[in-house]
Amino acid sequence: MTSVHYRIEASDLHAHLFTVTLTVAEPAAAQTVSLPVWIPGSYLVREFSKNLQNLRAQQGRRTLVLTQRDKCTWTMDCQLGLPLVLSYQVYAFDHSVRTAWLDSQRGFFNGTSLCLRVHGQEHWPHLLELRPIKTRPDWQAATGLPPVKITPQGFGLYQAADYDQLVDCPVELGAFWSGTFTACGIAHRFVVAGTLPSFDGERLLNDTQKICEAAIRFWHGRGAQAGKKAPHANYLFMLNAVHEGYGGLEHRNSTALICSRADLPRQTAPQTGEGYTTLLGLISHEYFHTWNVKQLRPDAFASYRYGQENYTQLLWFFEGFTSYYDDLLLRRAGLIDDASYLKLLGKTIAQVQQTPGRQLQSVAQSSFDAWVKYYRQDENTPNATVSYYTKGALVALCLDLRLRQEGQALDAVMRGLWKRCKAGPMREQDLLDELQALTGRSWEDEIQAWVHSTAELPLRELLAGQNVHIEADPHTMAQRLGLRVSETGASVQVKGVLRGSAAEAAGLAAGDEWLGLDVGNKAQGGSWRLSKLDELPILLGQEQQLVALVSRDKRLLRLPLKVPPETSGWRLTMHAPIPAGQWPAA
Repeated sequence: MTSVHYRIEASDLHAHLFTVTLTVAEPAAAQTVSLPVWIPGSYLVREFSKNLQNLRAQQGRRTLVLTQRDKCTWTMDCQLGLPLVLSYQVYAFDHSVRTAWLDSQRGFFNGTSLCLRVHGQEHWPHLLELRPIKTRPDWQAATGLPPVKITPQGFGLYQAADYDQLVDCPVELGAFWSGTFTACGIAHRFVVAGTLPSFDGERLLNDTQKICEAAIRFWHGRGAQAGKKAPHANYLFMLNAVHEGYGGLEHRNSTALICSRADLPRQTAPQTGEGYTTLLGLISHEYFHTWNVKQLRPDAFASYRYGQENYTQLLWFFEGFTSYYDDLLLRRAGLIDDASYLKLLGKTIAQVQQTPGRQLQSVAQSSFDAWVKYYRQDENTPNATVSYYTKGALVALCLDLRLRQEGQALDAVMRGLWKRCKAGPMREQDLLDELQALTGRSWEDEIQAWVHSTAELPLRELLAGQNVHIEADPHTMAQRLGLRVSETGASVQVKGVLRGSAAEAAGLAAGDEWLGLDVGNKAQGGSWRLSKLDELPILLGQEQQLVALVSRDKRLLRLPLKVPPETSGWRLTMHAPIPAGQWPAA
């Protein structure tokens, strides 16, 4: 069987253009090619073909006529027995982990953004040739693809078993920092772009190694053979450090990450803050996906359909349960203590509790609607939806704690599913079957109530069983009013208004600029400018009534607003230390 060959050149750094030459050794008589509209792991139609330009096709000296079938598909009549050569350019100027980027400092791409799919040959071997950039002799290349023949800098020829593997192995280009470590016998590499001189690479490597070892042992036990049972023989972390940013995307033996430079560990600051813990949680999340969604995956993802949405109701399991375990594995790896873990868990609970949409949409519906709701967020999103990440994590928590009341744990369920589904496609029924096999009883009532309805989760009861209690945590003024805002220093910009809130009752709306307020009569209160919501208690005194002076579409509005009494959220506390060897440490 011949190969499909792609040659990738960073042809114009300043114009942000990659040039791709695609050679099909044995084209069909009527050969069709297309570019994906989405990338697995990010559930939104992104229309990658909008960045493709100057597409041409040739066989020998003959230029072929390309017929465009739709927004991302082309067909051409070919002569059998002659190689087909397609050439085109791709504009790459999206800093996210989902697409492609190219400038004078760095290059990055996912195959879904650059590599046309050759219909009928998706299961043939695919070769990827990375050409060095002559004007950047210090640049290197890094990818999770198996090398065939490459230079010490990583340029040269790589091979994928099929199209799925090709587009599941992104490529990082640039003069990046690079370090390596071994976890349970598996070679890992970490490359970081955009570092500062104070960057503490050794600390990042050491902490990531602990995360990887905790994850491998979670799935395959603590024995000497654990690493040999893992689905990957090697792994690559690619991190882009920017001024402000956060996110990640999982791949079969690599992950692309983005973080703020301020969150990187620094040699001059041995005690790192919450930002670094958040980065470690992101690393843990994407690495856990190596098992949970890249191997064990929704049955709807058994074979990807790259030209359309791929619907599933199971993202609450694959993203939500991964979100539960990402911070839990930080605790088990010894990177945070019980108090820090409970603080993170409390933050997740607060995010769900402050989302009115949880009373309107189940987490299963949220999973199915990800394509049109979660990934297309607007000012009404908190009122209409619930996150399958955060509520899914709380469903996992409830399952885990309920199982522990019965002498079991969610860990055993996850490992059981890995075996039951043979590290492949999974249905919700498989979860129910595994729960029943482990405990001897049906769990249909819990899954129906927690996943398929909008009923509140029994968090208070289940946490109390682990000696973790919920105490009052005073709400901010934004939370009391039901507002989501940004504060410029000169005024308050309203980004969202929560359903059923005091702000909604007053008539505030997303896009409003809250300039000031009138309080009481002029003698006792007066009119005041407002630059941040935390000024309200000082300006109000004992008053609870005010008139908000708001700018909307260049009109000044006066909106009567009643400030609700002080309210509180959830803070998780331990009335006594949690014994060693118990949740969350084990």
